[in-house]
Amino acid sequence: MSSLALALSWLTVLPVRTGAPDARTAAGAIRWAPVVGGLLGAAAGGALVGLAALGVPPAVAGLLAVGLLALATRGMHLDGLADTADGLGCYGPPERALAVMRDGGAGPFGVVALFVVVAAQVAAVAALAAGPGIDTAVIGSVALACPAGRAGFGWVCRRGVPAARPGGLGATVAGSQPPWVPGLWWTALAGAGFAVAGARGVVAVALGAALVALLSWHTARRFGGMTGDVLGAAGELAATAALVVLSTVP
Repeated sequence: MSSLALALSWLTVLPVRTGAPDARTAAGAIRWAPVVGGLLGAAAGGALVGLAALGVPPAVAGLLAVGLLALATRGMHLDGLADTADGLGCYGPPERALAVMRDGGAGPFGVVALFVVVAAQVAAVAALAAGPGIDTAVIGSVALACPAGRAGFGWVCRRGVPAARPGGLGATVAGSQPPWVPGLWWTALAGAGFAVAGARGVVAVALGAALVALLSWHTARRFGGMTGDVLGAAGELAATAALVVLSTVP
């Protein structure tokens, strides 16, 4: 339970009190990340259904639901996405890319990445809100996409991938996960996806997993390892891919 508490503390705005984590607790928190994602997704999906029931236009309801997710996570994953995009977009050795990522401001690559990802999420969620029969299936779609994104954390933190720099979240959890952990989560989520949306649900999870694998491979080569920012980027990319697939009319 200390690992779950740490996951809630790291990944949400909930005021969960935790002490300084040891390596075992931190590794456990990464394994709990999809559960936390499911809770966040269920809350956002419930808000989407409630807003639609009140007659809020789908585009506005989608924007508010995505905004709720950003607020609930302190915008941490979006910040990681922007920093990762800026690091990948700059020239020079890994040290240069890591310095750009530490800078704190959003450069042109980061701004574009944020715009595209947030706009795609809003459009996808709005399409779900505008679809026929707003009900638990819509909540299920959003609740599936969020843990599908967080399941990628385990792959980014898999054994054999070192931290790109000392200190920070990346150094705490780098190399802490056996590869079967994210594989097990993706398999379970694919099953849940089939129950929610049939074959589209399976494709949604699989596409997100493929993007995480590609991102992890590229960032490990470019940065010399993984960072906490890459975790955020992986989560946002996989969740966005899942939402786009789930919102696509079959």
